[in-house]
Amino acid sequence: MELKIGRAIVRHGAEELYEYSDVDVAIVGAGPSGLTAARYLAEKGLKVIVLERRFSFGGGIGPGGNMFPKIIVQEEALPILRDFKVRYKPAGDGLYAVDPAELIAKLAVGAIDAGAKILLGVHVDDVIFRGNPPRITGLLWIWTPIQMSGMHVDPLYMQAKAVVDATGHDAEVVSVAAKKVPELGIQLRGEKSAWSEVSEKLVVEHTGRVAPGLYVAGMAAAAVFGLPRMGPIFGGMLMSGKKIAEIVAEEIGKAQYAVGAKGPEIH
Repeated sequence: MELKIGRAIVRHGAEELYEYSDVDVAIVGAGPSGLTAARYLAEKGLKVIVLERRFSFGGGIGPGGNMFPKIIVQEEALPILRDFKVRYKPAGDGLYAVDPAELIAKLAVGAIDAGAKILLGVHVDDVIFRGNPPRITGLLWIWTPIQMSGMHVDPLYMQAKAVVDATGHDAEVVSVAAKKVPELGIQLRGEKSAWSEVSEKLVVEHTGRVAPGLYVAGMAAAAVFGLPRMGPIFGGMLMSGKKIAEIVAEEIGKAQYAVGAKGPEIH
């Protein structure tokens, strides 16, 4: 029995890694914006994978507000909560209280049921770029325990039409691209201190493409564009995830149409 168990894991695990080495969209970070984007992108028929360095998902949702078991969502984000069948309670002033565990679970289930793949325990080590001017065309990844050990292990490659940085406060993927591909012209301004009502709007407004093939959502947008942080209110994260899904799906669609009509334009 042990042999059968081991072989089944190796065979089917390897098959899945092979299958998802070439995707339409690679989202880095299984937090609120990443999981939201994954669902809406997968529902559009795109092949989507979410890479998460931890062995769990949810990002900053789990701790609630300073470990109190509630987070806050504003009224503008309620349609997204309804899409994911997340329950909420009025908290006054246009705010609503949500259970963190329920939000994490239902965001993940929504993304998975829509067809997105979530791969846990993955550290994104680098990006792949092509062309002049350059375009991001994929990622290099290793397992998180390898990265934590400090050992040098050559990563594997993943090709993607679009890479979405949803890693949160450090904007890890954009940081790597800015440092190692200076031709992209990316500048990280760094996240500012808290101003919740301003940041909730600005994060959504600044969600989008930062370089050809590379996109930013959620708190990673705050790190890239120098926006204030907001604390345990998550409506902006959800709305940012939905917005980036719309942007990426539209741009992939345009690129595919251009390839079909005129021959390859992206190298």
